[in-house]
Parts: sequence; C-alpha cells; structure tokens
Amino acid sequence: MLCCYLIITQEKKSTKQATKGQKQIVEENVATLSFYRNMSVAAVAFYVSACGVFWSTTTSFDIVLVFLCAFTKFCCYRFMTYMARAKYSETEQLLDGGIDLNMESGLSEHIKDAIILTSATEVLSSISSYFWLILLVIPCRLFHMAWKNFLGPWFFQKAPAAEQEAQDDKKQRKLERRLKRQQH
Repeated sequence: MLCCYLIITQEKKSTKQATKGQKQIVEENVATLSFYRNMSVAAVAFYVSACGVFWSTTTSFDIVLVFLCAFTKFCCYRFMTYMARAKYSETEQLLDGGIDLNMESGLSEHIKDAIILTSATEVLSSISSYFWLILLVIPCRLFHMAWKNFLGPWFFQKAPAAEQEAQDDKKQRKLERRLKRQQH
C-alpha cells in the first residue's frame, strides 16, 4: 500500500514543470544555437561535396536552390541569435537571459523547424533533384498558420446574433419609457 502511494506521489511530482533560471536559459540557448549552426554547415558541406563528386548531374537550378536554402538558414539562425541575446550590466552581471529558444510552441520552434527542413532537403537533394519539392512545405505551412490564426476567423466571424438584436430592442423600448415618464 505504501509502495503504491510512493509511486503515485512521484508521478504527480514529476508532472510539474520546473522553472528555469536566467543562467540556465543562456547556457541552453548557446547549446541550441551551436547545434543548429553545425547542422546548417554540415548540410551545406555535404551537398557541396556531393556536387563535387557528381558535378555532371548538378544543374544551375540546384545551385540556386542551395544558395536559397543557405540564405534561409542564415537568416533563421541570425533571428534566433537576436532572440536569444542576453543582456549584461556594466559589471558583467546577467540582467536578462533572452528568450528561451527551447520553449514549446513558440516562434523559435517554427524557426528551428525551418532550419531542419531546409537542411534535410539539401541532404536528400544530393540523391535526387526531385527532393527540392519538399521546400514547398514551407509556403503551405505558412498559409495554414495564417489561415488558422488570422484569415479563417476573420472570414467565418459570426454576424451579431438575433438575441443581441432583441436585447438592443428591449433596451431601446425601456429607454423610450423612461423618457416618456420624465416628460409627464
């Protein structure tokens, strides 16, 4: 019986998420940034080395797409470094650790997904040029997010309900009665 109580208590305690300190956020952000930087550089290096071996099958379209992917990853990485920038005082004391890049369901999550997708596309496109079509997922995802958060609710916003109009009519009649009483 005591054993079951301890197991249940431990499960309840493990579900509570601990808060992170600013110093821990800075350390995790540095590790996250280095991981995604290394992933980006490795994907470009892999594709360039594959192009070196199979130069006869590489087209100018492939080279343009590699530069586009590299530019996209560079912009995403720079934006993540801007988000994670820590602020220090004159005495080198940590004031603000920046935004937590490992936070779930945040903007950094979408940026990390873009880096992963472009890196994977570069590596896979060294096998076949048809893998460049994977990049079409990005505009589809952006449209989906825009539709879900902005466009859909705006297009399908419900008109004022009939109940609201009935309440407004009641308020108007009540106001008219008050005005009549005040005139008499």
